[in-house]
Amino acid sequence: MTTTTAQPLTPPPEVRPANDRGSVWSFFANPRFNTVFATDMWERFSFYGMKALLFLYAVAPASAGGLGLDVGTGGAIFGLYMAAVHMTSLPGGWVGDRLLGPRRAVAWGGVGIAAGHYCLAIPAGPSFYLGLALIAIGTGLLKPNLMVLFTLLYPSATTARREAGFALLYLSSMVSALLAPLVTGLLGERINWHLGFGAAAVGMTVAVIWYLVGIRRFDDEGNLPPHPAPDDERRRVLRRSGVAVGLAVALFTVDALAGSFTVEHVLALVGITALVAPVLYYRHLLRRPAFGPAERRVLRGFLWVLAPSALFWMLFSQLGSSFAYFADTHTQRRVFGFLVPAAWFQSAYPFFLLLLAPLSAWLWIRLGARGNAPAKLAGGLVTSGFGFAIMAVAGLLVATGAKVSPWWLLAAYFAKACGEITFGPVGMNIAGEIAPPGHRSQMIGLYFLGSALGAGLGAQYSRLLGVLPLPVYFGILAGAALLVGLVMLARSASVARILGAAARPAA
Repeated sequence: MTTTTAQPLTPPPEVRPANDRGSVWSFFANPRFNTVFATDMWERFSFYGMKALLFLYAVAPASAGGLGLDVGTGGAIFGLYMAAVHMTSLPGGWVGDRLLGPRRAVAWGGVGIAAGHYCLAIPAGPSFYLGLALIAIGTGLLKPNLMVLFTLLYPSATTARREAGFALLYLSSMVSALLAPLVTGLLGERINWHLGFGAAAVGMTVAVIWYLVGIRRFDDEGNLPPHPAPDDERRRVLRRSGVAVGLAVALFTVDALAGSFTVEHVLALVGITALVAPVLYYRHLLRRPAFGPAERRVLRGFLWVLAPSALFWMLFSQLGSSFAYFADTHTQRRVFGFLVPAAWFQSAYPFFLLLLAPLSAWLWIRLGARGNAPAKLAGGLVTSGFGFAIMAVAGLLVATGAKVSPWWLLAAYFAKACGEITFGPVGMNIAGEIAPPGHRSQMIGLYFLGSALGAGLGAQYSRLLGVLPLPVYFGILAGAALLVGLVMLARSASVARILGAAARPAA
């Protein structure tokens, strides 16, 4: 395999496409960008709408229509669901790269997500877990391959403009994340949980229709797999996948026949897979014969992205569990006699991201080659750590039993949002930029596996919610983020040089 030539992580002066006039908002002049933007917006509406209800529904008593789980188990379900959503991005990326092509992978993923949300809208226990599984599988197909379609839009853009584009793409997510909890939270908490889940299903249906109409603008781009798998490899993957699924089904069948089956056993399997899969696949990539010394050196450097990413998304997984718990239990929510639904607080986070995304895109363009990507990741982690430090102080205040002002929670959301708008787009761009030819979906899937590892760790950590004092619970997370962020900042220049060996315009 031909190795890549070393060059700076930020390439020299940018060659812009004809429809890219340099302004931040010029991205919206591209109708294909608008297709990706709108598809992601409606898909995120369904995701954030369901995410706002999941933990609250799990811990709500059966008399109120919930599952009646304890706080620790509810947090674990939420975290492991988040892990599964990210974990399936790796096989989903493989399907896009090797079998279907990105376009068809996105379409089938959207259909799977919609089916999962409709299952959640059915008031029956088994359909709830089936719905979560379908959403996880569908998201694994859709997310990495939709990001690949995004990279096809600007084949000659610089690193800075790619980061700006990803930051603007965050707008699509945040518009939905802002509105979805308001809609589903009101319907779910005040009327019926399953009606709230049904609203998320409608949002995903709109996403599928919008995508199928708009994808015609891509001509033949993304229509075929960039690195088709030969027949023997397809059969091998199918055989191994069948064995793995069959073994899991057999274990749970024996468990059920013995009368010892519980949801905790499924959670344990998902948790172990989330922790082990990223490590195994990373080792697999390093040992691939097709990769030369230069590719392996870049992959080793990518570990400096994956490890902080796991921690970052471990922090993110807390927004729907420990933050939701704090809003529901320890926050003063009555305003002029109206009790604000706890799920509504989750709209504050995307509201802040919505405000910050254009500023972030403008800043990356202005900085250009003056800011290296690993330093930006470090800054995102440190800022997120400050958000959890705020929550640790708020935890001290509620130790007396009194509820605190919502401004504490809002300040923590704002700090975490500043961290994500810095970390998220930059990390995603690095994964797409350094990917070996024909492996972009899988590389983005590997990045999502780091997210799965973080969410899996967050799920296990959530079991300590209600066990550890809140100041300690949040303080540990704050300390970890600040420490890792500062270490990464100290190493940012050397990591940027390693990753720069693969930086090139997307093909």
